Parts: sequence; structure tokens; C-alpha cells
Amino acid sequence: MNRFGPSVWHRFSSTSSSPTFVAKPAPAKARHHVQIPNTSFPHGYSLTGVHCGVKKNPSILDLTVILSTSSKPASAAACFTRNAFKAAPVLVSQDVLEKSAGRARAIVTNSGCANAVTGKQGLEDAWAMVKATDALLPKSEASEATHDTFVMSTGVIGQNLPISKILSGISSLVPSSLGSDFAAWERAAKAFMTTDTFPKLRARTFSLGGQTFRMAGMDKGAGMIHPDMGPPTHPSQLHATLLGCILTDAAVSPQALQSALTYAVDRSFNSISVDGDMSTNDTIVVLANGAAAGETKEIEEHDPLFPAFREELTSFAAELAQLVVRDGEGATKFVTVSVEGAPTFTDAHRVASKISTSALVKTALYGEDANWGRILAATGSVPLSTPIDPYRVNVTFVPADGSTPLPVLVRGEPELVDEVRAKEILSEEDFEIKVDLGLGSECAQYWTCDFSYEYVRINGDYRS
Repeated sequence: MNRFGPSVWHRFSSTSSSPTFVAKPAPAKARHHVQIPNTSFPHGYSLTGVHCGVKKNPSILDLTVILSTSSKPASAAACFTRNAFKAAPVLVSQDVLEKSAGRARAIVTNSGCANAVTGKQGLEDAWAMVKATDALLPKSEASEATHDTFVMSTGVIGQNLPISKILSGISSLVPSSLGSDFAAWERAAKAFMTTDTFPKLRARTFSLGGQTFRMAGMDKGAGMIHPDMGPPTHPSQLHATLLGCILTDAAVSPQALQSALTYAVDRSFNSISVDGDMSTNDTIVVLANGAAAGETKEIEEHDPLFPAFREELTSFAAELAQLVVRDGEGATKFVTVSVEGAPTFTDAHRVASKISTSALVKTALYGEDANWGRILAATGSVPLSTPIDPYRVNVTFVPADGSTPLPVLVRGEPELVDEVRAKEILSEEDFEIKVDLGLGSECAQYWTCDFSYEYVRINGDYRS
């Protein structure tokens, strides 16, 4: 006999009737683009965004160049997609990171064409972008044995870059065309964009050991978002292209920077999902040039300051990652999925990922239907290190305004749900789904959005 009553199994049923609702427009997202004081940006970087001709509209920026102007090459770290069809810029950037032993001075990015699944020509074009950007650096500081530039591309897969236009755009840059103020950072962030509706740019100041440092970053993405990134030699632990860069004027060694970024990515960019699709181009690059500290010794992993730096990087990466979800294609909801009481972080992360990518959960979120049976079905489909005991599981909808949460399942027993209250919570733009497995003390979060009619329209017509 089923231990759940008929009303509960009605919740699980894929054929149960649902209320009629009208298509809802996505909320205005331009408010997430904010003015940032010039003093918040890290020292020792010069950058810009320009139109070079990848995109047809001359008013749309499509090329970003970022240079570190500090006296020494910056420490560099990166995490790349684990997709088997890694794009040419991913393969080239991996090679740059390996051969430079974690040192770099520049980043070049184009939007409008992903340079993915483009064969030998794609690799040649990616290397040409690297070499052209290397040429912008002072000749006495550029190494002939290694390259100093990471390359990233985003856009349509399977098309070759208009490489002559890109190289002309890079070579036309002069020092006076790059800057370090908000306008320059904004141009660089805008040139990252594809289907994004606003440039995703943030900056902050932070203190380590009594000294003030700065961190700024930009990312892009609105569709084809479910990153699974790691350093080239890091084994997989977790599960529009997501591109991003974070720049700081703190002094951190390459090894410590990579360790901090790997930790941060697992808890930020690897914890977001718009549609469950992993891109061929996902890349996050961090540069730490030490420009704020002069000749100060670089932070190492064993340094007492390292945990504080890692937490700053993780928090900042999460802030950038959440902007991607807020700009999800056609999204009307920003939903935090919190999984608690798990045996391990990996267990919690896998359950949160499964809930966040469930098409049934995401369509229910769009319909503002508190169909918690779909959440349980997603949760129960994930094999964990300790098997789930249904009698220990709790599910709660948590409003973002701080008002009383709404439990819908308590220790495996269904609550008599106030459907009016549930509708109130799910009609808000922000809310949380909290699942307590009752199996341990580990937790993880994912940030996701709903599936709307607009998402289908955008992706059914992407190339035209």
C-alpha cells in the first residue's frame, strides 16, 4: 500500500490538471546594471570594449581586451568546461596556462561567434588572437617562449571567426583607447554580451592583513547555462556560454590562486543553471597582479591570509554567477535551491543540481504552482553516498521578504498546504526551495530560474 494519500499522489502525477494561466513577461532586468565608483576597481589594469565587425550592427560592441599593466606578469588561474567538444579558445587558453606556469598579462574575448567545432582553422584563429594581443604588451616584458594572453569566444557554434576583422580590431588599439575607469570596464563588459540584456559587472574592496585590496569582474551568459568547470588536470566532482574574468590587485601565488578559484567555482559558477545545458566554451579566468601591494610577498596556500582571500573570491564569484541566472533567457523567477542535512557537500550539490535542472520543476515555477511532488521526484532520483530515508526529508518554500516559511513536507509526512499562501510565495520574483535530507550536516546551494514561453521563442530562433 502506498504510504502517501491520494492527494499526495495527485501532486506526483504528470497528468494532473493545472490552473489556466497567461504568459507572463520577464521582469525588467536593467536595474541589475549599476554604476560603480572608479575607486572600487583594482589597480594595474587597462581595458576596453570595441566593435570590430563580428556582429553586423556597428553600434554593438563585440571585442574585449584587458591588459595587466603591473611591472610583473600577474598570477593566473582558470577553470574550463569539461564538455568533450571543447572550443578552440578553451584548448588554446589551457595551453597558455600550462606553459606559462600560471602567469599572464592579458585577456582577449570576442562575442558573436563561439569558434567551437571549427577544426584546425579554429585553433589557428584562436592563436592568432593571442599573438595579436601579446603584441600590445611592452616588448621587453613579453616572452617569446610563452604567451601572455588568455582567449575566450562566445556565440554561435560551428562557424569560423571573421578573423581578419578581429585582428584588425586588436591591432588598432593604442594605450589611449584603453582605460581604467567605470566607462572602460562597462565597455569591456558590454562586449562580452550575446543574448544578455545587461552587462554583468561588479567590483568590491576588501581587507587582508590590514591592507585594502580591490577585486572586479565581469561575466556573460543567459542561455546554455549549466557549467561544469575545473582546471585542466582536475578530476570532475560536480556537475549561452558562460564566460567570466575576475581581476584583483592582491598578490597571490599561481598555485594558491588556482586552489582558491577551483574552490570558488564549485560554489558559484558550477552552482547555477538556466537550462541544464553545458557549453563548449565555459571559461573563468582570474588574474592577481599585486599592483596594490608593490613588492609584497605573494599569498600562498599555507599563509594565514589564504582562507580569507578564498572566501572573498568565492563570495564575489557567487555574486557574478547569480547575475547570469537573473538574466536567464525568458526567466521570470530567481530561485535559490538549498539542500541541507546531506552526508557530503557533493551529495547536497548533486541533489540541488537535479532539482534546478528538472523541466517539470522549472515549468511549475513558471506557473507558480507549488507542485512539491516534482521536487521530491527529482531529489529521490539522485544516488547518494547514504541512501535517502523518505521519513527524514523536509521540504519548505521560503519567501525572500523574511515572512513565515511554508513547510509542505515534514519528516516525510505531507502538510495541509495553504495553496493561497503557496501561490503568494511563488508569485514573487525571488524565493527559496529548501530541502533537508536529514542525513548529515553538509549543505549546498544552486541558483536557478523558471522555464517560460519566451525561453522557447529565443532558442527556437537563435541563429536567424
